[in-house]
Parts: sequence; C-alpha cells; structure tokens
Amino acid sequence: MARYQVLLAYDGTRFFGSQVQAKSRTVQGELEKSLRKLGWSGKSVIMAGRTDTGVHATGQVAAFDFEWAHSAEKLLKALNSHLPPDLVIRSLSPSLKDFHPRFDAVSRQYCYRLFCEPIRDPLREKFLWRVWPPVADDVLYQNARIFLGKHDFAALGSPTTPKGTTVRTVTKAEWKRMPDGEWQFEVEADAFLYRMARRLVYVQVSLAQGRCSVEKIQNALEGQEKLLAGLAPAHGLTLVEVTYGSHE
Repeated sequence: MARYQVLLAYDGTRFFGSQVQAKSRTVQGELEKSLRKLGWSGKSVIMAGRTDTGVHATGQVAAFDFEWAHSAEKLLKALNSHLPPDLVIRSLSPSLKDFHPRFDAVSRQYCYRLFCEPIRDPLREKFLWRVWPPVADDVLYQNARIFLGKHDFAALGSPTTPKGTTVRTVTKAEWKRMPDGEWQFEVEADAFLYRMARRLVYVQVSLAQGRCSVEKIQNALEGQEKLLAGLAPAHGLTLVEVTYGSHE
C-alpha cells in the first residue's frame, strides 16, 4: 500500500466547497468517486485545507493510500479520465507514508481577483469580483502591508476548530494592477482562518472606497475594535499554492 500526493485544480463554481458532504457535490467527493472506480476501498482522501463553496484552486493538495500495480503516470491518467471537466489532477507522485497534506504544510497562498466597472461584465464576473464605486489605487498599494507579520486575526476570520487559535503569521500581502485593469491580491500565511482571505479583501476594498480607516484596521488587529461586516464574493478567490518543507 503506497501513499500518493496529488495536486488539484478546479473551477469551484459548481462545487459546494472542497470538503466532502453527504448530499452535496464537492471536490473531495468527486476525487473519491474517481478512486473507487479504480478499486480504491479507502475511507477518506486527506485534503490540505478546506475551500468555501465557489472558491477555485490551482494548487490544492490531497493524499490517499492505494494499492496500485502500475506506474504513477498511469494512475494519473486513469483518475483524470473519471473526473468531471471542472476538476483535474495536475500532478501525482508517491509520497512518504506519513505525509499529511494539512499538518505538514508550512504556508498557503491565495490570489483574489477583482475589477472596477460600473456596468456588469458577464464573462469576467465568473472569476472576478466587479467592484463599484472604484477603489483608490494608492490606498490598496500602500496599506496591504498592515497585515504582514504575526497578529490575532479574530476580526478577520473564525477559528477552524472550536477552540482553535486566531493568531496567524502573514508573510505576503500585495496588490498588483494588471494591464487590463484587473486587480490581484496575493496573500500568503502559515495558515488561514475560516473566510480570512475573503475578509481581508473586503476590508481593503472598503478602505480604498473610503468606508473604513487604517486606524480601525490597526485597532482591530490589536483586539481593540470590530470591523464592518462583509465578505468578498467567493468566485474571485483561488487557492494558488500549498508549500511544504524539505521533509515531505
């Protein structure tokens, strides 16, 4: 019995998140269906983390144990042949027996995409959040660094376990303006709270629209103030990468 590590990409539009649910279509559920068609009898695929309903991924990681008599390349092709069009395994390889996609991860990176236009754009809005009124460019550029470092992000997310800590360390928080007017927010941390990435975007957009102040955000990170409620839409968010140490 070998353990395999897989890199997944998916369009989250028609998935009710990544984590398996009894009566809903999920990424984990579709991957397990594909495995069972090849004779897999395991209980559960292990995922690196949970993505919300509608969130996309180009770098989700999963692992499973499987008795497979052929090459890893043939397993990759066989699994992909049974997966739906909105989910694919980008790479597959044997891993250490004790490799755990979630607990062995040292960082995770997300990218959020948006654009500012007064009129709807049906094609772009499948993967980008249309924001209006427009954001102030300099405000986004200059203030993303507020979140860098180790902070209590309780005002920007919920713990992933009932008594879990809300302290996280953010190592990258950066906005980029693309040639077509698209904005991309790249954020990397040791781990993320539930809905933390979407909250970070919403608060920064509110700041860049003049609906929130830098002082309020700083006070919230110090536990002295609550921030306005709201989430950036799920369809603008993509899990880009999960990083592991050299021991994997």
